[in-house]
Amino acid sequence: MASPDGASGVGGSPEETELSITLTLRMLMHGKEIGSIIGKKGETVKRIREQSSARITISEGSCPERITTITGSTDAVFRAVSMIAFKLEEDLGAGGDAVSAGRAPVTLRLVIPASQCGSLIGKAGAKIREIRESTGAQVQVAGDLLPNSTERAVTVSGVPDTIIQCVRQICAVILESPPKGATIPYHPGLSLGTILLSANQVRG
Repeated sequence: MASPDGASGVGGSPEETELSITLTLRMLMHGKEIGSIIGKKGETVKRIREQSSARITISEGSCPERITTITGSTDAVFRAVSMIAFKLEEDLGAGGDAVSAGRAPVTLRLVIPASQCGSLIGKAGAKIREIRESTGAQVQVAGDLLPNSTERAVTVSGVPDTIIQCVRQICAVILESPPKGATIPYHPGLSLGTILLSANQVRG
């Protein structure tokens, strides 16, 4: 008899359970990167959505930075990140044959609640060192919060294969240690106006 969730009576192995978790990953991207991911008339992002089955939204706004949010099962999110990393390498790393032969590194900037960054860094930096060593990607956690938010940027760079492994490990850590307290998400481009506003309030 098939179990109610449509699985063939195998029972939830740890791997299956992990795939059913919904993961949301936020990435900070510059205009050029956004252009590469959206593609002509939105064709590229449409293809990534269809092939990864992840939900992908890109924040509106005319500021140089925008937030790309990827939501779905962990599997769908990793598929989307993988397609994004390869697309960025293809579009932005293509600077003549010499560069592509050496494969220019791709950089993704993840936006993560500061309360989860401690787990990611680990005691005396042990966890982040382990992620760097096992994936071969460069990983850096920003010391400062992003303006008007409780989030920090985590920069991951390397060739797409190493980036994908690295993002998987980062996500595993994040899923194990949910954020503490309220998260104030970062919105690019609001910072200047908000700072002026708060400065006026202080004076009054």
